[in-house]
Amino acid sequence: MFTFTDENGFQVDLRFDEGPFEVEPKHVLVLVQYEGKWLCTIHHRRGVEFPGGKQEADETLQEAAVREVYEEATVRIEDVKWFAYYIVHDEIPFCKAVFTAKVKEIDPFVGDYETEGMLWLSEAELWQQPNLSFYMRDAGMKMMLQEVKNHERQW
Repeated sequence: MFTFTDENGFQVDLRFDEGPFEVEPKHVLVLVQYEGKWLCTIHHRRGVEFPGGKQEADETLQEAAVREVYEEATVRIEDVKWFAYYIVHDEIPFCKAVFTAKVKEIDPFVGDYETEGMLWLSEAELWQQPNLSFYMRDAGMKMMLQEVKNHERQW
C-alpha cells in the first residue's frame, strides 16, 4: 500500500490489488493509452484529467468505466482490466477503482455533455500541462503511471 496526502489535505491509500475493500468502490478512473499518448478529458472546473466518474446503481464497475470514457471523451474502449484502487479519507471516505483499457474506436467529439473535450497527451506533455486537475498532480498519480509502465513490461 502507498499512502500519501492529497492537495486537499486528505490521506489517500493506494493499492494495486483487488481488495478486500475497507470502503466499497463506487467511482472509477480509467487509464487509456493509444499510440503512446494518454486519453485526458477537460473538466469544466477541475481541468485536465483522466476520464472517470460514479458507478450507477444498475451497472458493474467495468460497465461504469466503459460508459464514463464514452460520455466524457466519445472513445469506445475494450479489454478493460482492473489495475488499482484508492481510498480518499474525506469526511465520508470514498473508494475509486482504477482500470486500464484499450481503444476500440474513437468517435467525433460532439457537444459539451460532461467535459469540454479531450486531449491525447504524451507523458511529458501530461506533466507539462498547466491546467492539470488537482488529483492528477499528486504522488498517487505518479505512482500509478509508473506501475502502468512496470505492467507493460510484463505484458
